[in-house]
Amino acid sequence: MADGGAAAGMADMVDPADREAIAAAIDREELTRLVLELSNIYSPSTGEAEAAAYVRDWMAREGFNPRTVGATPERPNVIGEYGGSGPGPNLLFTAHLDTESPFDDPLLDAKTKRPASVTNREWRECWLEDGKFYGYAVANDRGPMSCFLMAAKALKRAGYGLSGRMYLTACPGECGPEPVEDRCGVAYMGKEIGAQYMFHHGGVAADYAIAAEGTDFDYTWMGTGGALFRIRIYGQSIFRPLLNAPEAATDHPSPIYKLGPVIDALHAWSRKFEAESRYETACGTSIPKATISCVQGGVPYGGGTEICHIYVGCDLSPRQKAAQVLHELEAVMRTGGWEFDIEPVTVRHGFEADADEVAPLVRAVDAATRAAIGRPAGPAKPVYSSMWRDHNVFNMNRIPAITTGPTRWRPTPEDLFDATLIYALTALAVCGRADPAAEAAGRTVYGDNPFS
Repeated sequence: MADGGAAAGMADMVDPADREAIAAAIDREELTRLVLELSNIYSPSTGEAEAAAYVRDWMAREGFNPRTVGATPERPNVIGEYGGSGPGPNLLFTAHLDTESPFDDPLLDAKTKRPASVTNREWRECWLEDGKFYGYAVANDRGPMSCFLMAAKALKRAGYGLSGRMYLTACPGECGPEPVEDRCGVAYMGKEIGAQYMFHHGGVAADYAIAAEGTDFDYTWMGTGGALFRIRIYGQSIFRPLLNAPEAATDHPSPIYKLGPVIDALHAWSRKFEAESRYETACGTSIPKATISCVQGGVPYGGGTEICHIYVGCDLSPRQKAAQVLHELEAVMRTGGWEFDIEPVTVRHGFEADADEVAPLVRAVDAATRAAIGRPAGPAKPVYSSMWRDHNVFNMNRIPAITTGPTRWRPTPEDLFDATLIYALTALAVCGRADPAAEAAGRTVYGDNPFS
């Protein structure tokens, strides 16, 4: 970590003069225009290229020296920089380019969504109406992304050079997908080719990191992971004319008929799992949950099946491991006497920052929030501590990281202006003011970066 003495004084660097100067440098109309232009690029997971190109071009026009790195050329991470003329701590901002969406596969969409859900306008369009932003991409996550981009521009416009680097990163794959069974390989990768790939191959070295996502102006430095378990239930497939149907469905030889009691048992376990997994910390409460996400059994044609599959997805707090859940699920299935096997097909653990190491960043965010909106920042609602966000990538790699951002749902232009100001003031507090003499001497990253 950068010098502890300098970091300890971060919050003291936010003062009213900074607030006024930086706020005046944020063009509200330009911010709204950026939010809408970027958010109206349809960018589902695996289809982030156009949005990435937009961000890269914007950074290039604004002088933030962008570069792209990616596991595949069509799904790049975009990295820009501002500052870096001195020894101050480096602060990395990240947000994701992909937004949850239908599958854009008529067969899969027909199996998983009502027609009205597939055609919902907010998947593909974003707009401003009655003083609020509509559209899923604004909320998740290109509204907050636009805020830290504009925060860097406001600092530059207001004449605030930074001693440390302010990294601006836009990553694919945070929403997913996950390689599973027949849909596997690089084409279906999510998090591994996003912030995680960027961390290892993007030419960044952060002292602190912020995942810019909606938290209603609060923060958390922990996030859950998740695991997906495939449970196979075995039975017999009997030629229908030879079948003697039993009185009780549970006595039927087909594994499909065993699904009812299996689901009941898994549901009872999930309630116990949620109650016992609650994890309370100084940065909020994590409430991991478990659900049955998919059931597969046989094919519509044919005489039946010998195997049914139930997929159980669960969250994992920073204190939990996938092995614990595997043992619990095995115990549940053994009590029913079913013939089964269980395999984890996706495993991703949760992480949290060290409270002492992340404290300077939290103090800076709190000071910036007080200056911007007149109230302190505090621990975020449990929902924000109970999901994966890309601050997990940095915490797993020992970089103190939080997630913080504006109103999550239906943010207003004023919400995004406030978030922009908070991000800018935080960057100034963390990275520190540039030494004018160093800047005059040309000690800057621009033009000297080997990754450009």
